[in-house]
Amino acid sequence: MEEAAPKKRFKNVHLGLLIFLILLGWFITAFMIVPNVSILKTVFFSSNGFTADTIKKIFHSTRAMRGIKNSFILAVCLTITTTIVGVLEVLFLEYFKIKGKLFLNICYMIPLVFGGIMLANGYLFTYGSRGFITRFISSVFPSLPLNWFSGFWAVLFLMTFACTTNYMIFFRNAFKSIDYQTVEAAKGLGASNFVVLTRVVLPALKPILLTCIILLFQTGLMAMSAPLLIGGKNFETIGPLILTFTQRPGSRNLAAVLSLFLGFFQLILLYIVQRNEKKGNYLSVSKVKTSLQLTKITNPVMNGVAHVVAYVFAFINLLPLIIVILFSFTDYQTISSRQLTMNSFSLENYQKILTDSAAYKPFVTSVIYSFIAAIIAVTMMTIAARIVFKYRNRWTEVLEILLHIPWVLPGLMFALGLVLAYSSPKWIVFNQSLTGTLVIMLIAYTVVMLPNTFRFIKASYYAVDQNLEDAAKNLGAKPFYTFVKIVLPIILPTILAMVAINFNGKLGDYDLSVFLYNPTAKPVGVVIRSNSMPEAGVEGIALNFVYSVILMMINSLVFFFVYADGKNKLKQWMAKSKKVTR
Repeated sequence: MEEAAPKKRFKNVHLGLLIFLILLGWFITAFMIVPNVSILKTVFFSSNGFTADTIKKIFHSTRAMRGIKNSFILAVCLTITTTIVGVLEVLFLEYFKIKGKLFLNICYMIPLVFGGIMLANGYLFTYGSRGFITRFISSVFPSLPLNWFSGFWAVLFLMTFACTTNYMIFFRNAFKSIDYQTVEAAKGLGASNFVVLTRVVLPALKPILLTCIILLFQTGLMAMSAPLLIGGKNFETIGPLILTFTQRPGSRNLAAVLSLFLGFFQLILLYIVQRNEKKGNYLSVSKVKTSLQLTKITNPVMNGVAHVVAYVFAFINLLPLIIVILFSFTDYQTISSRQLTMNSFSLENYQKILTDSAAYKPFVTSVIYSFIAAIIAVTMMTIAARIVFKYRNRWTEVLEILLHIPWVLPGLMFALGLVLAYSSPKWIVFNQSLTGTLVIMLIAYTVVMLPNTFRFIKASYYAVDQNLEDAAKNLGAKPFYTFVKIVLPIILPTILAMVAINFNGKLGDYDLSVFLYNPTAKPVGVVIRSNSMPEAGVEGIALNFVYSVILMMINSLVFFFVYADGKNKLKQWMAKSKKVTR
């Protein structure tokens, strides 16, 4: 057995690192611990001391209990429907011989760049009461209710296809790791395709499949955008209820109970995920793996059904995207009538974004907030991960646990905690009231970025050869010089990737922003939601389309460079183009 790495005390710590640790300790206390303590205080304490009256109010509130019930129903159903769709999409791409895989692959990747409030707004314009498809269907079937796409089934449909991202990234990668020799062996024994899938392939993917299912349950439980825009009054879930109660000062204690409820189930789900991870990897342990080969569906009927289902899934993802892009280039009259003609197309909407400060200000606000938060989070975690990696002792273990607090507690609970904690001046933030200020949303963005950023950057330090640092130290190089010249260049790709991912993740944020934004600096996610309201008019809808297209372009570029090895692919394309021109 390998001996455990010796624990190191903080000896000869540079003064700069000591100052950083003090500031980091203050940041964690002020913006991770205090907000969550405020939630507990609001729920369990009143002016008369300990009380459980607020919890009793929730149980006696018909609306709150219906919201909890709806959230659980959505969470359970979503795990079933999205698992079926997600697994089938991976099978269509990686297991069965289906024609047009490039097209299918692009369509199945759409939720990675077109999600959240953008996607919900796209579905609303496509299938809503005044939607493009609804107008077309109602012209054929006049008896169809205009609000047919609303309520539970509409939310479930939208989220089923919007939440396949974990399957397209994690489950698909795990699927590719299966040893094809096991599949061949099963087929050699006369097993059918169905038996091979259910008895050989899927059992080997049990850990990652369970993790995806658990994360889906969590997503359904905390859903915000889809129930808010599509659910209507007949299908309220916990997320929109917390937002509603938070906007009423007298009902914030009820919002605190609901957010605490989410936090409790988040802890349970985290525990289940950790137990699942400890059970190990069930993938093939063959020393020489054989890559999976596509399997042809021999039954012509089943082959036809598979092709139809594969392309139906693709067009469900593609249709709202195409409609949003097309209508972003049309005039107000076309958007209002939902009738496309060759004379409808115009660049007026994009011109407005570029020239009207009221139109481009929300987008600029989101870019600035997301970029600054990403830089702060990555800088903090680069130093923190370095300290944890270099000084392994009880204090660094505690620091690592504290940095994972935003992972344990849901974002809605954290946002509400910030509002409750800093609605009045507090000594820990120098007697300032932060609620409603420009800085509180930046703090929230930064905090929720910390856990993932820390984990990835800490992992990147293991790629640094310790012998290089020792050699530099023996040559008299100072620690800071060694870090800048030797360590930083090695971990820089991970640092840049985390800046891009964090920036991308918060660029169109709505869930956190709607609790914390300042009215003078509305982020684009909040504006998209406001523009989707009926009273916003055609101009708001047109701006939403342009916002969505620009956000998708940025998301696509980030996805291309971070996930699809875009830098190397560009180099290959440029090299090929040079050869052609010669």
